Amino acid sequence: MDRYRTGRWSRREFLGGVALTGTAGLVGLNVGPASADPPPETTTIRLINDPAFGVICYAPQFVAAQLLRGEGFTDVRYSKLLQGSEPKTLAAGWADLSAAFVGDLITALDAEAPIVVLTGLHGGCYELVGSERVRTIHDLKGKKVALSGVLGAGPHTFLSTMLAYVGLDPRKDVIWVPLPPPAAIRAFAEGKVDAIFAFPPAPQELRTKKIGHVLLSTAKDPPWSQYFCCMVGARREFVQKYPAATKRALRAILKANQLCTLEPERSARMLVDQKFTSNYDYTLQVLKDVRYDTWRDYDPEETLRFHALRMREIGAIKSTPQKIIARGTDWRYVNELKKELKG
Repeated sequence: MDRYRTGRWSRREFLGGVALTGTAGLVGLNVGPASADPPPETTTIRLINDPAFGVICYAPQFVAAQLLRGEGFTDVRYSKLLQGSEPKTLAAGWADLSAAFVGDLITALDAEAPIVVLTGLHGGCYELVGSERVRTIHDLKGKKVALSGVLGAGPHTFLSTMLAYVGLDPRKDVIWVPLPPPAAIRAFAEGKVDAIFAFPPAPQELRTKKIGHVLLSTAKDPPWSQYFCCMVGARREFVQKYPAATKRALRAILKANQLCTLEPERSARMLVDQKFTSNYDYTLQVLKDVRYDTWRDYDPEETLRFHALRMREIGAIKSTPQKIIARGTDWRYVNELKKELKG
């Protein structure tokens, strides 16, 4: 298990934590745990952060670092990804809890991975961006599309369901070009591919540099905008063995979710100061673009049902949505926290 970040803070990190903790109080969030809850069964919590992937839309998971200490976790760690997948990292026991793309969680549950989905994190963050040669999604037929990760991974599966939704055959109608995020952006900017399916901060970078135009935004365009994009999953053994710690960890992340919504500037500065990311402007834009407030309103079970059905239709999974939900969800904690966190 790779300890990318440990529980030890520098003076600069400490001051940044104090500042954000003060902000939590100002916006009505109690930085300490609920007094009625028992203490966590473990004081160590392992989440995921891999700089090589730079998934900034998971911001609440990083902003939560000091809030987790308020919940009784004295050792907060961030592990790197295993095989580029949060669910695989959780299933292998390298981490306890993490945000993850809904498609990756469904794929893992279809394979009967020992994980459980606890809540939704935020609304859509992916954007499909086209060149001048592509004006609509239907224009992608016969065109090259760059995406991050390998074929069969989350971005490929997600866009495949979108193509099928509008009548295209994702197996025949487009030419897939899987690349690491920086390489995908370069290929699109240089005209080597006709479109790119990107997650933050790539869409923000493309807009800033005025490269391409948005064909589809999962934050704005239904039906994709009506469901969670990323959710929070955990190691099944951790949830079963440490229920109090699970609830406390989830509470810290959802409080951080609210901070990202109410104080995006300060949250972005903390993320840069603590080296979770390097570009303040892109990070701030992500926090303003992504709907972190949807965790209260969107239905996580409906999200899994919607995406699992789409994925089953294209042959990406074999399980029915009902089996996915029955096999790998636990909504007790988020239902309790919705009542507690009324800010």
